[in-house]
Amino acid sequence: MAVRIAVLGCGQWGQNHVRTLAEIGALAAVADRDAEKAAAFGAKYGVPALSPDAAIEADDIDALVLALPASLHGPTARRAFAAGKDVLIEKPIALDVTDARLTAEAAEAAGRILMVGHVLRFHPVFEEFTRLVANGRIGMLRHIVALRQGLGRFLGMDVVWDLAPHDLSLVLKIAGEAPSQVEATRRTVLSDDTDIAQIVLGFPSGVSAEIQVSRVSPYRDRRFSAIGTEGMLVFDDLAPEGRKLAFYGHEVKRQPDGTIGFRHVDPEYLDTEPGLPLDRELRHFIRCVETRESPETGAREAVETVRLLGLASPIG
Repeated sequence: MAVRIAVLGCGQWGQNHVRTLAEIGALAAVADRDAEKAAAFGAKYGVPALSPDAAIEADDIDALVLALPASLHGPTARRAFAAGKDVLIEKPIALDVTDARLTAEAAEAAGRILMVGHVLRFHPVFEEFTRLVANGRIGMLRHIVALRQGLGRFLGMDVVWDLAPHDLSLVLKIAGEAPSQVEATRRTVLSDDTDIAQIVLGFPSGVSAEIQVSRVSPYRDRRFSAIGTEGMLVFDDLAPEGRKLAFYGHEVKRQPDGTIGFRHVDPEYLDTEPGLPLDRELRHFIRCVETRESPETGAREAVETVRLLGLASPIG
């Protein structure tokens, strides 16, 4: 029997889940606190429109996607686990690490799948990026740089909590370990909260990382780079197809006289397989529900991401 999934939350990102699950053939119901909004989406996709409570308790629903305000993710997910549901929770899963840990513990105690919606982890370009770093294409990894800049969205949320979860997830995957040092600089520029932030991470292996996020930049930038001893990789999400993943064979070497020399090399654009990240993410979730395998973006990473967000930008 196909996995039957309900989406709780028909807002901006929840709508994407609804549409994609319908295309996959796994959408069983929609739910929202706004009954009229839920009814409209239910009619559009030919599925029942339920209240959130009814979706959690429904016997004919196997799993839930939660695209709610972050403060509601934990309590809603814990009720869902108790009702026997597997859950994919949009990032962040909580606004403090204690709540995140309670959710992870509840999933484990109930024997349910907990997956966090870090959709860029399922981007085919990032997956190839990860493979190349692991296979030594850039030699020994030394530094990671993540840039996420543009104008907007002012949702009453600190830019760290709104934008940085994406890149923290990517950094954790590439580094392969939790950081031992976290430093952050934040600035309020045009709104009432943090608009610009830089997060610097240090890892036990000696690898370092910097994440820069801004919602008041006059230009858009979505680049993720890994710098190694034998070259550099860049994933540019805004580049045209065929140029999103580039290898730079730059060399930086100490010369016999003790000075540092370098050689600049033009980029080599690398082929990647096609695919839509959200489609791949949801298909991975469905496979985890069917096979009971651990998700690529599971409970441990969800808790660690919230812990790092809290260190970079404490709430309250």
